[in-house]
Formats: sequence, structure tokens, C-alpha cells
Amino acid sequence: MTGRDNRPRSLRWRTIAAIWLICGLFDASHTVFFMQAVGQYAWLPVFGAQLVSWVPWALATPFIVALTRARPFTRGKVTSAIAAHLAAFLVVGIAWQSWFATLQMLFNPWGYPKNPTFLEAWSTSLPYQIVPGLIVYVLVVVATYIADARERSARLKEELSKAQLAALRGQMEPHFMFNTLNSIAGLVREQKNDAAVNMIVGLSEFLRRSTHNSHRAEVTLAEEVEYLQRYVDIQKVRFGERLQFSVDIPPEILRAQVPNLLLQPLVENAIKHGVDRSVAGGSVRVAGACENGILRLSVRNDAPSGPAREPSPHNGVGLDNLRNRLQILHGEQSGLQLRLAPGGEAEVVVTLPLREA
Repeated sequence: MTGRDNRPRSLRWRTIAAIWLICGLFDASHTVFFMQAVGQYAWLPVFGAQLVSWVPWALATPFIVALTRARPFTRGKVTSAIAAHLAAFLVVGIAWQSWFATLQMLFNPWGYPKNPTFLEAWSTSLPYQIVPGLIVYVLVVVATYIADARERSARLKEELSKAQLAALRGQMEPHFMFNTLNSIAGLVREQKNDAAVNMIVGLSEFLRRSTHNSHRAEVTLAEEVEYLQRYVDIQKVRFGERLQFSVDIPPEILRAQVPNLLLQPLVENAIKHGVDRSVAGGSVRVAGACENGILRLSVRNDAPSGPAREPSPHNGVGLDNLRNRLQILHGEQSGLQLRLAPGGEAEVVVTLPLREA
């Protein structure tokens, strides 16, 4: 219902039509039940007239929404806003009353001995329409404020998530670039030219994907895994056989929406505190599962550097940043836990609600 969102105009109109259709069906059904209770059984004209009587409100809703946004009830503008809305209510009310009087004149839904004239229908129904009309108008205004507040809140959460994502990228990329370029230089010195070229190509593709998705707070799990694989391919050139890596994620959950740069910092942390600190290297395993609408992702390495504990600022900026982004995007429905797995391996477990793209 807002011109500031990205939905097509036709979808906004369908939403408005659906809302008022529900209101019309409820009002028409309620009126028919009441009329049958008092002995009037010609329910079809009553039902039809009450149902289509809401058409003016459906047509007026976008203009009421626009006026509510153009004339908000802010300090210093309350008087002008009230005046504007009273004028708008007068116009909409007259249109609604005229439409309803026309329906009574043409179809006589209440079963009078003869069809009422336009003025008779107008004067008869006017006292009963003023208060309901005012309530309906106020509800549209209130609904607009609520919808806009929720939209602003969602946009604020998205902007906060993007800001933290940008901060994470700023922390990750210089460190990653430094290590990668050092590895490329080492390959060149050892005259391993093919490996150096492959690493340069991999780095180029990794950075291209990083730039392409930098504006998105969330991506599909499939995209995240693909991005992670490019990162690991580069690290494998650096670590060689010391780094063993595997992914065990069922195909049916790859369409799930996850925070951008969810897995890469976790794998980077596992390599830094596990594989890199062991002469023999080690393995990093990424797994995923879904149960009761909850997506569970884990990153495990078999060379823990110390006792596991709950995430805190001392766990590194990456984990803390990710935990904050999960809170922004999903609130209490999400979680991040750093622990020791039953086999003594270090494991980070992320839980969040399952939402498909």
C-alpha cells in the first residue's frame, strides 16, 4: 500500500481490494443474519448492496494513505493535519453516502413497498453512516501509521545489518588479501607458476563475488556455500594437504535465506585457531540441517585451541559481529554458540528460523 516499497502497483491494489472485500463480506453476512432474525428473508439484495457499498472506501484508501503521510500529526502541524483529514473525510463520506443511496434507489434491498428516491435513501441512512464512516476513516489512518512504523523498523534493521556487514568486510578483506598475496609471492619464488596463476584467478573471482553481493543483507544458503567454497579453494593453495574441508548440507535447504557472510568468518576462524596452529593441519567440516522450521548450521574443526565458551567480545570481532547481525535480523529466534563437540572438537553452531527465498 505504499509507494516507497518495491512491490508492483498492481499488487498494492490487489491487497487493498482483498482487505475491503473481506470487510464487505463480513458486513454483508452480519446484516443478512440480522435481517433474517427479524423476519426479512430476501437476503440476496441485502447481501449484494452491503457488499458493494464498500467500493468507495477501497477506491479512497490510497488517497487517505497518501494524505496521512503528507500531513502527519507532528508537533506544530496537528491543527492543519486535523483540518485536512476532516475535509478528506467529508469528501469520502459524501461519496460513500451517495453511492449507498444510489444502490438503495436502484435495488431497494430493504424491501420497501416502492423504491425510495435518492433524497429519501440519503436522509434515511445518513444518521446511521456518520459514526461508522468516521471509525473506518480513523482505522485507515491508524493502519497507515502502524504499517509505516513497521516498515521503518524493518529498514532500520536492514541498514544496521548492512553497516555491520560492511564493517566485517573491512576487517576481513585486508587480512585475507595480505595472507593471499604473501602466498602468491611464495609460489612465484618457488616457481610454481601454475599454482600462482590459479590462486590469482581464484582471488579475482572471490573478490568479484564479494563486491557483487556487498549490498545484500541476506543471501540464499546455496550462494553462501558457493562463496565459501571459493574462499576455501584459495586457502587450500596456501595450506595444501594440511587443510581438509567438507560440506554436508542437504539440497532441500539450500534455498533458505541466511545472513550474508555467515559461513566464511566461521570457517576463517576455524582455520586460524585450528588448522593454522597445528603442524599436521586438520579438517574443517560445515554441516546443515532443518528441524521444526529451525535451520541449524555448524562449523567444526578438529584442532581446538582452548576451552569452548559462549560468544563474547574476546571470541573475535567476526563472531561478535555475526551474533549481533543475527539479533538484528531474527531477534531471539536466532542464536550462536561456541562449544566443544563430543569428540573434543571446537564447534560453532548457528540457529535461525527457516525462510526460503
